[in-house]
Amino acid sequence: MAAAASHASARALASRAAPITGASKSKFAKSRSLARPPGARSVGRDGGVVSVTAGATPAAQSHIVVIGGTGATGAECVVQALKRGAKVTVLARTPSKMAQPPGSGGEAEGQPISDPNLTVVQGTVTSAADVAKVITAETTGVVIALGGKSKDVGKTMLTDGSLNVINAMKAAGVARVAVVTSIGAGDSADQAPFVFKILMSTVMRSIFTDKNNQEQLFLGPAGPGRDLEFCIVRPGGLGLGPPTGIVNVIDGEAGSIARSDVADFCLGVLFEEEFPYLGKSPCISSVGGTSWTKDRGSKGMMEA
Repeated sequence: MAAAASHASARALASRAAPITGASKSKFAKSRSLARPPGARSVGRDGGVVSVTAGATPAAQSHIVVIGGTGATGAECVVQALKRGAKVTVLARTPSKMAQPPGSGGEAEGQPISDPNLTVVQGTVTSAADVAKVITAETTGVVIALGGKSKDVGKTMLTDGSLNVINAMKAAGVARVAVVTSIGAGDSADQAPFVFKILMSTVMRSIFTDKNNQEQLFLGPAGPGRDLEFCIVRPGGLGLGPPTGIVNVIDGEAGSIARSDVADFCLGVLFEEEFPYLGKSPCISSVGGTSWTKDRGSKGMMEA
C-alpha cells in the first residue's frame, strides 16, 4: 500500500544502488554468511526430546505443508511447489477454495487444482488436533501464509495457529518453516510507507498486534519456535501477477511485490540448503524500496 510518491523516490535511490553479486549455492544469497539457529534437537509437546531433521530437502524429494494454502499467497506456494515436483498438503477450512491463483495460474485462474501430489485436508489452524493431522514424520518443511481480517478470523488466530504449527513440527521432527507476516511488523515498523504506518496504528492495530506476537514465537528469547530453522518473511505491498524473478531484500522503505515472488522466496527457505536468511526476518519487495541488498532477476496489499 505504498504511496506513488514513495515509489518514485525509492526507484531513484534504487537506480544508484549496486546489487550484490557473487557465486553462491542459493539464488537468494547474501554477501556475508548468516548463522543458522540450532536445529539438531527440539522439545516435543509431551516434554520429551525428539530428533529434528535439520536442513533443506530438494523440491522433488519434498513433502511440504502449506498452512493458509487457499489464500492468495499460500495458493502460489502450492502451485509453484507442485510445478517443482514436490508433494503438498494443505490444511483448509474450506477445501473447495483450493484454486489456481491469478499469478502462476494464468488462464486457469480460479479453476480447481487437480494434481496427484496435492492433498487438501479440511480443518483449522486454531485446532491443535487438525494441525497435527497434516504435519507428520513425512513432512519436510512448512509454509505459514495465514491472513484475514481480525473481525473474521479472530484477534489471536495468527499467534494461536502458529503455536500449534510449532508444536506439531517439534512432535514430528520437522525443522524448516517459512512464516509470512508483513512489512511493519516487529522491528520493521520504520520500513513501512507513511500511509501504511497510519493504518497500522488505527484500523489495522489489532492484526498487527497479532502479527507481532506471532513473530515473537520465533524471534523472542523464549520463543518456542526459536530453535527451528525458520525465516520470517516480511513482504511489502502485495500484488497479483506471475513471478517476476526479482526479490530485493531491503533495509529501507518497502515497495511492492507480487505474491508469486513472495511464494518463490518462501519455497527457497524449504528447498535450498544454504538459504541465507534462516533465523532472520528479511523485508522483501520488487518495485520501489531503498537500500537494496539483493537483486535477482480481492485482498488488501498487506494481507497474505
